[in-house]
Formats: sequence, structure tokens, C-alpha cells
Amino acid sequence: MMAFYRHSNDLIPERRDIVGTDLRRDEHDFQVIRRGRKFGRITKRGSSIWALPLVFLLFIYLVVSALKLHFHSEFSKLESSISFSRDIQEDTLDIDESVKPKQKHHKQHLPCKVGFLESVDDLVEPQSYRNFTEISLRYVNREEKSDSNQFEPRFGGHQTLEEREKSFYATNQTIHCGFVKGPDGFQSTGFDLDEKDKRYMNLCTIVVSSCIFGSSDFLRRPTRSRISEYSKRNICFVMFMDKETLSKLTSEGNAPDDSGHIGLWRVVIVKNLPYKDMRRTGKVPKFLSHRLFPSSRYSIWLDSKMRLQTDPMLIIEYFLWRKGAEYAISNHYDRHCVSEEVFQNKRLNKYNHTAIDEQYTFYQSDGLTMFDPLNPQNPLPNVPEGSFIVRAHTPMSNLFSCLWFNEVDRFTSRDQLSFAYTYLKLRRMNPDRPFFFNMFKDCERRALAKLFRHRDP
Repeated sequence: MMAFYRHSNDLIPERRDIVGTDLRRDEHDFQVIRRGRKFGRITKRGSSIWALPLVFLLFIYLVVSALKLHFHSEFSKLESSISFSRDIQEDTLDIDESVKPKQKHHKQHLPCKVGFLESVDDLVEPQSYRNFTEISLRYVNREEKSDSNQFEPRFGGHQTLEEREKSFYATNQTIHCGFVKGPDGFQSTGFDLDEKDKRYMNLCTIVVSSCIFGSSDFLRRPTRSRISEYSKRNICFVMFMDKETLSKLTSEGNAPDDSGHIGLWRVVIVKNLPYKDMRRTGKVPKFLSHRLFPSSRYSIWLDSKMRLQTDPMLIIEYFLWRKGAEYAISNHYDRHCVSEEVFQNKRLNKYNHTAIDEQYTFYQSDGLTMFDPLNPQNPLPNVPEGSFIVRAHTPMSNLFSCLWFNEVDRFTSRDQLSFAYTYLKLRRMNPDRPFFFNMFKDCERRALAKLFRHRDP
């Protein structure tokens, strides 16, 4: 009897008698043996494939362990030798640990809590705040041609050393303070503004200002959510810039609207920049806000690397009204003596070294000494962080601003070099005319605005 068994799509005859059963069992046993041999060959081949990487990894581990032991031994010998040599050197030379070079660590400077009021609602200037030194200041607006045939009008004028010395006395006077015109027929000395912008600026009573010249920075708008509606309506936010900067900002999508604003900033274009040095040109709006905004009573200056994130009225209340001050600026986050500032400016090549040395030597010959925190005659650190200034436009505040600007005009544009000399000389020459100055903490400055890096050149 025969049947057909389907396997691999082929029909294979299958016997169904007793003999056929024995044959089928034998064939089955043979197939099992063949499969076992095949599986054995596969297993041996797989084992050999996995064994090679394991052996290789074991070899690497042994090599690395040997190298570690070798270098550890050599390093221990070297360390012992150095330690022994150092001990001998200290014993024989008596080395002072304080003069050993130390590894430089970058300090982390963070903002701190400032006790601002909760809101500007019902904020009123205190009556007692207005009791400041009263003097009458007028400004040199024009200079006539001197006897020299090489006369050239300058924005800062041609102040003599005698005029400079007299200007430090807090008396009724006419003082050089920028914006000096030459005789009739001479060209403008610079910082020319459109008449429409002048009319706008003449109406400002409280000002927040900044500047960007030479496309040296990005435009950073004040954080609108942090500025009260009162401040938005009553405070002028003015950003001075040249045409080059405006063109760059416009190409980046920051074009003024029909009213001349980019966000809260009212853009004011400056034509005919008074100095080739853009840093020196920036000192005009930084120091001379009382001249640019003749009707203003208060002003806040912030560098273009900062984004204002505090309401201006809260700043004025805290740093001026509450402290009874007419001028407020923060101390430097790292340096407190002019000598340190001189060294740092030269080390980083911030300005011509000879010009820095000449300025510092001149100041030392006129009484500037090293800062001593224990000396009561040195009430302030000698170096400010000048990126944020809060001031009332009082006579003494205006005088100090003019004096500081004149130093920047005469010497280097690094205003941190001239701050201490200007302030201490004004104070020394007017002992009976107080100047109420508030030098606040740098961490408070960092709480007022967010700091960024300047645009790469």
C-alpha cells in the first residue's frame, strides 16, 4: 500500500507496511544525526567568531593595565622628586607663598535683590530732596579765532589749563561743556541733529538714553512688560545713532516706524560725528544729557550692551530720592583703584600706552593717590562701572558731568581713568559745597538690566 507525502512541493512515496515503518524510523534517525552534525558545525563556527573579539578586548585590557601601573610608578617618582626639590628650595630661599603665581579663576558676578517699590502708583518726589547746592552755570557756545594760523574749531573747544583749573570751583561760571562752535564761516564741530528731533528732545522732562555709533552693537529694546504705562507715556526713551548704524539695523529687520520709534526707543540720527573715535563720540550723550535735553530734570544712561528691565521711575526713586543723592553710578565689579585700571587697559591694549601713562602721571602730580579703603578721605572706590548712570540735573551734577567730559576730551576716551580724579578734585576744591553722590553695588546694576556682549567687529 503506498501513499504520497508532500515535502518541499514534491510528492515522495511513503510505504505503510511494517517494513516501511522500520525504514522510516531509520531514515528519521539518520536525518536527526545529519541535523545534529550541521548544528555542531554552526555552533563551532559561531563560537570562533565571538571568541576573537573577546580575546582582543582582553588583550587591550591587559595592555592598558600595564601602562597605568607604569605611568603611576613614574609619576610617583616624579612627584616625590618635585616635592623634595620644593622642600629644599623653600628651606634655603624662604619663599613667600603670597608671591607664588596662582591659577586664574574667573569670578561669577550675579545680580542681587534691590528694594524697589511694588509700583509707580502715587509716586511723588519728596520735598526734602530738592535741597542741593545752588550755582549758576553757563556754557561756552562759541570760540573766536585765536592768533594762531592753524586754528581749527573743536567740539570740546580749546580750554586752557588755567580755565580748566578754575572750572573745578563750584561757583557761578561759564564753562566748556561740549557743543562749542567756531567763528562764523567755519564748519560745524559736529553732533548735528534734525530740528524735528531737537523739538522733541526739548519737551522731555525725564529721559532714558543710549547710543550706537559705527554699527558697534545690536539694538536691545527695553522689556515692555517691566515698564509701567505711566513711564511709557511720560518718559522719553532716546537712542542716538549714525546713518551707518541705522542702515545695519534696518537690514536686520529693526526699521523705525512712521513716528521714528523702534519699540520704546525714539531713534535720533546724529550727523557729522565730532570725533573719529566712536568711543569718545559716545561720551557726548553719556555725560551731556543735561545739554541735549535742556528741560529734563532726571536722566538715566545705559550702555547699548544692556537691556533695561526695570521701570525708570522705580530706579530714580530708589537710587536718588531714597538715598538723597543727585548722581548715582555703580562701582566696578573687579577693580577699585585707578592703578589697576591703568594696568588692565594697557594689558588689553584698550588705548595707546603712552597716552595712558601721560594721563595717569598728570593726575598723580595733581594729587591722585592709590585707593585706600581705610582712608576716610577716599569715600568711594576709584573705578566705576560706567555703563549705567542715574542722575538729577542739579547744578553740581551738571558741573561734574561737564568736568568729566572735559577730561575725556583732553586725555584718553577711557572714562574710568578720569572718574576718580574728577570727583575727588571737585570734592577737594569745594569742601563747603557738598555733592551728594551714590556709588551703588555692581550686583544692583546687574539687577536693573540684562547684560550682553557687544557686537563682534
